[in-house]
Amino acid sequence: MIIATGRRKKSTATVKLTSAGYGETGISSMTINGIDAALYMQNNQNFPRSIQAPLEALGYEQDYQLNITCSGGGLTGQAEAIQLGLARALCLLKATNRPALKASGYLTRDPRSKERKKYGLKKARKASQFSKR
Repeated sequence: MIIATGRRKKSTATVKLTSAGYGETGISSMTINGIDAALYMQNNQNFPRSIQAPLEALGYEQDYQLNITCSGGGLTGQAEAIQLGLARALCLLKATNRPALKASGYLTRDPRSKERKKYGLKKARKASQFSKR
């Protein structure tokens, strides 16, 4: 079992990567917080596909079982955090996986997050209307 963490915006994901059991080659499962991934991601087809992209890039789609724990943020942030955590877990699995994942951009952490609200302003950058008189 290999454990790796990914973060994006306010989301944090811990990915536990386990190889399929003996005689179970070709069977893969993905659970997020104890729920099947398709149900957790509200049957949105794009999220599970983007989560499994690092596995597909290496040709490991059916070889591993994923047990994921997520917290914070929304579905998009969680999906991208899971993707980063999975890519990091695959690097820990085999060092030879790293160049392919790096070239595809799966190991890059996206630093963008919500900018804080400043006092005196209505939002992070929005000011009230200026009045000369």
